[in-house]
Amino acid sequence: MSRPRQLPLDLPQRAALGMEDFLVADCNRAAVAWIDRWPEWPGPLLVLVGPEGCGKTHLAHVWQARTGAATVTAGDLAGLDPGAFEGPFALVIEDLGPGLSAQAERNLLHLYNVAREGHGSLLATAYEAPSVWRVAIPDLASRLGAAPVAAIGPPDDALLAALVVKLLADRQLKVATGVVSYLVPRIERSFASVRRVVAAIDEAALAENRNVTVAFVRRVLETGGYE
Repeated sequence: MSRPRQLPLDLPQRAALGMEDFLVADCNRAAVAWIDRWPEWPGPLLVLVGPEGCGKTHLAHVWQARTGAATVTAGDLAGLDPGAFEGPFALVIEDLGPGLSAQAERNLLHLYNVAREGHGSLLATAYEAPSVWRVAIPDLASRLGAAPVAAIGPPDDALLAALVVKLLADRQLKVATGVVSYLVPRIERSFASVRRVVAAIDEAALAENRNVTVAFVRRVLETGGYE
């Protein structure tokens, strides 16, 4: 008799986002040091730069918990009122990058100046450093170019293995011995790939009501549905 197949529910997965849950390695150690250095930043803005899934948002959440910062996205900047921020404040700007509208650029410049004059702090996440962005307002380009950049690099095998373990634990999956050491050498060397593979393993394990074994993981990888 074939094993009954469960219908996986499309529910959001809540990750552990405290500093104690962040995996520190050579590729992100400098970025962690910048977060720990606050409020002794040399200016009002720090830019966290790195590829998809590398932990930028995780570190932003850590900083947010420490500072009480609000969070906006780059898409919110055009409708933001920088004058609403008074005195010392903290703000996270997610997914900042090139291609901002003229109004968004003006508001960001105003927000930067308000932060500088009122001892505010801005933490932005981005895929690339501001020095390579196309920015129309020269004053804004100058300020962004002078901001410190905390870069997160690609992971090594040790970090990939630790990330696999963490993501499996976040999803409360019970994993057989040998799964992690089998998986790590066989996936793309990127944070995003690890997340996609673990999500595919989770979905397949739930759908088939199966334990996560090496043989099971091998089949998920051969299927390639995570790409």
